[in-house]
Amino acid sequence: MSLLIENVAIAPVAGPEVGSGYIRIDGDRITELGAGPAPDVPGAGRIDGTGCLATPGLVNTHHHLYQWASQGLAQDATLFEWLVALYQVWAAMDAEVVKGAASAGLGWLALSGCTTSSDHHYIFPKGRGDLFAAGIEAAREIGIRFHPARGSMDRGESQGGLPPDSVVEELDDILAATAEAVDAYHDPSFSSMLRVVVAPCSPFSASAELMTESAALARAKGVRLHTHLAETLDEDEHCLAQFGLRPVDYMEKLGWLGPDVWFAHTVHLSDADIGKLAATGTGSAHCPSSNGRLGAGIARVSEMLRHGANVGLGVDGSASSELTPLAGEMRQTLLFQRARYGPDALTARQALELATLGGARNLGRENEIGTLEPGKLADVALWRVDGPFTAAVADPVCALVFGPPPPLARVLVGGRIVVEDGELKTVSQDAAGRAGVEAGRRLLRLAEERGVHAVKEVHHG
Repeated sequence: MSLLIENVAIAPVAGPEVGSGYIRIDGDRITELGAGPAPDVPGAGRIDGTGCLATPGLVNTHHHLYQWASQGLAQDATLFEWLVALYQVWAAMDAEVVKGAASAGLGWLALSGCTTSSDHHYIFPKGRGDLFAAGIEAAREIGIRFHPARGSMDRGESQGGLPPDSVVEELDDILAATAEAVDAYHDPSFSSMLRVVVAPCSPFSASAELMTESAALARAKGVRLHTHLAETLDEDEHCLAQFGLRPVDYMEKLGWLGPDVWFAHTVHLSDADIGKLAATGTGSAHCPSSNGRLGAGIARVSEMLRHGANVGLGVDGSASSELTPLAGEMRQTLLFQRARYGPDALTARQALELATLGGARNLGRENEIGTLEPGKLADVALWRVDGPFTAAVADPVCALVFGPPPPLARVLVGGRIVVEDGELKTVSQDAAGRAGVEAGRRLLRLAEERGVHAVKEVHHG
């Protein structure tokens, strides 16, 4: 079936913008777009885009969906303090918690214009059900493209790592479970809704052997690699003390730089680090709200872009970035970069590109999503920029990025309507929200049954 979006402003990210035009969708792909009236296509469905801006669907390249169930805890902590406070809480999660948290988290993302999301899940308590499958089921119900990253930790406190030994896994078990996840779920096809990523958690929670074996496994199976890197100065000091190398140099030593890799955060990079990421095609997921919430710092995004390194956006886990909409991260990125470097550090259109094409590149899908072009998948966000207040901004891209996210008229994934007039259409919006609330209550109850009490504040020193 054909679908025409007409009378719409278009910011395709690739190619010239259109003040008023149309987008034609056939099946799950864009087949035509241009200025002026839509063509006459007998039997086609039509969406009147008057007053709307069409952009590519946004791409979230770093998240921890299970953390929806632990929002508002350790409110004034640094990253390491926050992790220590929450590891034992997360150790109590089960598949029911993950399913509820993922339903709410992915629904919230869709309501902020997101059509593709990754999810980095790295804690797998034994005997708690199939946590990986629970997230996948939630994504299938919500209807957005999903890149679950099978995370892992094998380096507990007794091995010099940060997490308690009770939440880490054995190396052989990790590699076997990761291979099984790829074999069971990864779909490399062009219009895939589900691709699996191999993702040891971080240099301070994964052994060198786990990092190198995971890279070998991912490359043997043709999937991508992801981990946290250079998020805080504490991590810098940890890597120097434990390995004698700063984080990017350590990753280089382990074979973890390349076009099939993207790192989360990359806040604390040297000039040489930026050069290495650019030269090797290694991507980064910038998470400005989380970095601000934890006091981690401001990533050198403008300089990374200037040197040719790829950057996408991520909201990070909801427990370090409470209720953050992906669309809002465009604004946060723009403002943080300008606060650090000046008003010409980043433009509205560059911020939009980070949230779309930059994210698609991180996931290895720049030929499928991230821009509005004939032949690409019909993942489209329609932002209503004609509201009684929004319409005061003459430039619709400026209205989208500089201000709070405008209402969404539609979100389409492969031509299928996932959001209509600000409401989820694939599942009950109220039910998804309630599932997230219940996941949080269940997690805290399970943690208390294990003698663990969550804290809202962390006392320093």
